[in-house]
Amino acid sequence: MMTSAAAGPPVSGTLAPLPDCDRIIAPYLDAALAALDGPAPLLAGMARYHLGLVDAALEPLPPGGADRGKRIRPAVALLAAGAVGGDPATAAPLGAALELLHNFTLVHDDVQDESPTRRHRATVWRLWGIGQAINAGDALFAVAHLPLHHLVEVGADPRLTLRLLDAFDRMTVAIVQGQTLDLGFEGRSDVAPDDYLRTIEGKTAAIVRYAAWAGALLGGADEQRAERFAAFGLALGIGFQIRDDALGIWGAPEETGKAPADDIRRRKQSLPILLLRQRLDDAGRAELDALYAAPVVDATGVARVLELLDAAGVRHAIAAQVADHHDRARADLDAAAVPGPNPARDRLRALVDRLADRAG
Repeated sequence: MMTSAAAGPPVSGTLAPLPDCDRIIAPYLDAALAALDGPAPLLAGMARYHLGLVDAALEPLPPGGADRGKRIRPAVALLAAGAVGGDPATAAPLGAALELLHNFTLVHDDVQDESPTRRHRATVWRLWGIGQAINAGDALFAVAHLPLHHLVEVGADPRLTLRLLDAFDRMTVAIVQGQTLDLGFEGRSDVAPDDYLRTIEGKTAAIVRYAAWAGALLGGADEQRAERFAAFGLALGIGFQIRDDALGIWGAPEETGKAPADDIRRRKQSLPILLLRQRLDDAGRAELDALYAAPVVDATGVARVLELLDAAGVRHAIAAQVADHHDRARADLDAAAVPGPNPARDRLRALVDRLADRAG
């Protein structure tokens, strides 16, 4: 166990064992959620339901009883700490905080997007209403901060802890700013792909960037190495969102847990639609704009948009962009990690490869 996260990384031959990320963050997740127990049991129940810990009757589920998400962000944090030569367990409170914060955004996103399902189950707002879902999201936001107060106990320097707390809140602001811009794009026909890419740097990539940067610092990285990890996280996060955009249109419901072509139905100005608009002639753009002018795109309209996307070769263009960002992530990772035998770096490489081809 490290005694100070400010210390430099050890040589590659003393890298810590690879972490079981779920097991390591579980105590911090459980302790944070326990803060919600009390006179309003539904609050804790909704949070645990969204996290896949209980069923709709708020009865506990066994491990594997429900989809608990990919937990990419805590894995990035712990593995970044290990890839610079530190003890991944030092980043465990950070990983728990990131997982809780991410799920706060999902609960609110489901309300804003009117999504009926997530992870193959009814969303919180569909079961308990919009007002209570907002309460559940707010609660997850609040308790997301609690694990960070345990960083000193696992070896983090107090000054670094304060720095990470400040950056955590600023990263959250960037996420909400990105979501605000994204919602503002709906119904508009003048959004350019570059506008959208800048938006997802905040909405999606900011938290992955923070996870890699903060995890590296907790592992003992110097500023230069930590910034290289930040670049890795940013590229990975952007690639993740672009792949998510593809799945929102072409993903299979049994893999995504959502309705087919749900992003078209909800008129989302995701990257495939923005690229399509660029590639259409005036008549095609007018047709697309007319389809997106309705409050919801019906089944016939969805089918037509899919035809336009196919004819314009957008799916191939999106796949190329995903590949480009994941190639950048691999290059940044190789530049950032401690050279030589490095199992944590190799796990991160494998994560990049898996996310590039994920189906859900």
